[in-house]
Amino acid sequence: MAFRYDSSPQSQNQISQAQNSLEKLHYAVSQAMSHPNAEMVEQAKHRLAHTEQAVNQTGDSLNRQPVELVEEMLEEEKNRLASISSDKQGEQTK
Repeated sequence: MAFRYDSSPQSQNQISQAQNSLEKLHYAVSQAMSHPNAEMVEQAKHRLAHTEQAVNQTGDSLNRQPVELVEEMLEEEKNRLASISSDKQGEQTK
């Protein structure tokens, strides 16, 4: 079976959009970590939903390497956001 490399403009554009969305998510999560109030956490969660949608649109790409990298980065940001939520829960139970 021959390896196919999908370098179509549409595929590359979807990957670029996902990467840009991830950068915005990283910034939103960083802001929420610096200022862990309800508004900042909610903004980060909204950005997460948008980023998940952008990453999901890359799923059809035959060029798996950048897609896998984007998916790994998304998981890291989810973990960072979850740490904020769990930290807030801990503060509320004190």
